[in-house]
Amino acid sequence: MTKFSLKHLLVAACMFSGAGLALALKPTQQVSASGPAINLETLIPTKFGTWTIDQTIVPIMVSPDVQAQLDKIYGQTLSRTYVNDKGERVMLSIAYGANQVSEDLQVHRPEYCYAAQGFQVRQGGEDVLAYGPGKLQVKRLEATQGDRVEPITYWITIGDQATLPGIGRKLTQLSYGLTGKIPDGMLIRVSSITPDINKGYQNQDRFVKDMLDSLDTAQRVRLTGTL
Repeated sequence: MTKFSLKHLLVAACMFSGAGLALALKPTQQVSASGPAINLETLIPTKFGTWTIDQTIVPIMVSPDVQAQLDKIYGQTLSRTYVNDKGERVMLSIAYGANQVSEDLQVHRPEYCYAAQGFQVRQGGEDVLAYGPGKLQVKRLEATQGDRVEPITYWITIGDQATLPGIGRKLTQLSYGLTGKIPDGMLIRVSSITPDINKGYQNQDRFVKDMLDSLDTAQRVRLTGTL
């Protein structure tokens, strides 16, 4: 009887110890609360380089059910279309969320967003976009619906680090969680409507470079995680 009781006491002790450790490791410090507030409308200039806002075209609108999910994930979203002096257009979409630790609040990837709107989405692989003082790892996609062909470039930030979906994002989330911090995050997407996929990516790269060059260091770090 004594051995039986001792065994159960040890099991109970381990359970309480495990619960205490899990509670101790649970992130509680909101990173967004310790820094300057994010305002996407003012963070991104309405004009930079030869790019200005074009009011005639807006990025893809999402269905009400997808929008409801996005509202749970993100506190702010920004959708604009820019046109340059050559008449080339690039659509910009940014979503910002204060909590990027919970799986229920993970970033909403364009692969799923476009597929939910009836697009056929093809993976274009990963790429490196070089700009001014740094390099940015991005993901390429190609979305088609009827005659509409839309090459897409996007990247994700978790706290002060840029990442892509997969193990990199998981490790970044974990590293924050182990320090007790809840990171904020963004998904930055640029796209254009053109059957020439390579030219679309080239225009998007120029657009991103011009946009980042127009920002000060702190703003640029918020969007890329690097200088």
